[in-house]
Amino acid sequence: MNQPRWLRNVRPYGSIAEDLLIENGRFSQRRPASSTELLITDIDGQNQLLTPALVESHVHLDKTLWGQPWRPNSAGPTLKDYIANERRILREVTTPIAQRAGALLENCIARGSLTMRCHVDIDPEFGLRHVEAMQQLRENYRDLIDLQLVVFPQTGLISRPGTAELMREAMALGVENVGGLDPCGIDNDPIAQLDFVFKLASEFDRGVDIHLHDKGELGLWQIALIADYTERFGREGRVMISHAYCLGMLPWSQVKPVAERLAMLGISLMSSAPADCAVPPFLALRETGVNLCLGSDGIRDAWSPMGNGDMLERAMLLAFRFDLNKDEELAAAFEAATVNGAQALGCEANRLEIGQAADFLLMPVQTLGEAVVLRPLRQVYRDGQLIAAGGRLLDSRL
Repeated sequence: MNQPRWLRNVRPYGSIAEDLLIENGRFSQRRPASSTELLITDIDGQNQLLTPALVESHVHLDKTLWGQPWRPNSAGPTLKDYIANERRILREVTTPIAQRAGALLENCIARGSLTMRCHVDIDPEFGLRHVEAMQQLRENYRDLIDLQLVVFPQTGLISRPGTAELMREAMALGVENVGGLDPCGIDNDPIAQLDFVFKLASEFDRGVDIHLHDKGELGLWQIALIADYTERFGREGRVMISHAYCLGMLPWSQVKPVAERLAMLGISLMSSAPADCAVPPFLALRETGVNLCLGSDGIRDAWSPMGNGDMLERAMLLAFRFDLNKDEELAAAFEAATVNGAQALGCEANRLEIGQAADFLLMPVQTLGEAVVLRPLRQVYRDGQLIAAGGRLLDSRL
């Protein structure tokens, strides 16, 4: 391992300046900032803001068109139209998944995300091709980022013969999470889908992450059903519901009892803070104890040309959507892109504490709120080593 080195003159979360000692890739000591001369081994923090690394809780790397020629969005108006259009485009793209996904992954790392959950398409047309490509990509960047995978039955699970068998094969290959999609809206059989998903997760002792776009009371009923299955199969603290637009569509008096149950069972929510539909009520859920994290979802793909993989920008979008403008509210948005994501993914929550991994960002701003608002270029450190600066990964593997 590298020799011990001091991280000098930094302001954790915007507080008073400190020095932190890094040994074997972890923080081991802290002290008030010293005025002694810098040693050659020291990291000069230059009085910058020190924060934990970011967490990208929901992304689809395998379907990105990052780095490809511009493609105008050609999808129809419905969810099924978008899925069909995506399938057509992915058949036409000849650039390997590893190249497209790798370019986007390097961009995400360069912007400070060192923990990530990626949903990977699986169906009889693609077989295990996307899963195997993403597992190889993960191996190639294992020293730079902790990357979890979710098998995602985009075109249906119960309604698409052969998909369930492939999901079981993916579990045997070591994929960490079982995915699902709109048990009512896509499969039209919520009991069959959730039975399969939770039995498979229980059999292989894996997590669960379900896309839920279904709206209104139908969506809320499915969330309550997912809570039932979580409790029945002992998956407390290991279930995520992604999107959950329905929670922002109904009166809080109707949502609150379900939210309280989510908090009790440790079921996390993921939002991309979209502009075009309802969003789970962040502050009310937070006050109730529900863990809500952030994800980019699709980035430059057949669904949308938007997205840049910067989780600070995603925190800003959450703040913008809910008019969060007080410093403590902006700090809560920052937490949604860091410690909340780590909790949702079952990872060590890096809070810049002694004994934790020295995965951190340095930014030339004063506070967490200013970081969310300005989204400055940042220095990215992994295990105490600089790996990215100025928006660029120093050791590209492409």
